Amino acid sequence: MTSVAFRKAEAFPADLCHGLRDAVDSKEQSLRQSLRAKAISVCDKKIAREGESVGLSFYAFFANKNDDPELLMEAAEWWIKTHALDHFEKAVKIREMIRSGL
Repeated sequence: MTSVAFRKAEAFPADLCHGLRDAVDSKEQSLRQSLRAKAISVCDKKIAREGESVGLSFYAFFANKNDDPELLMEAAEWWIKTHALDHFEKAVKIREMIRSGL
């Protein structure tokens, strides 16, 4: 049986360390107020209409057209990169996350 020895630099390349630091730093990023208000409103409406178990994705906060790509990317980054959420999450969870300032 052969063993594989890794040098410290191979096990933790600088690019990976920077990526991890960026991911941690991005936790501090938040949604702009207009998007926060829209997301809470959408969650409230979906919960009222379909119950507390209803799920949604960040696409629910937008019309079916790409008229504001920067806002869409901000929502996508908050959802996927910052909080590592699944494609569909409970509307109640998302609403509470946003209300709490995340």
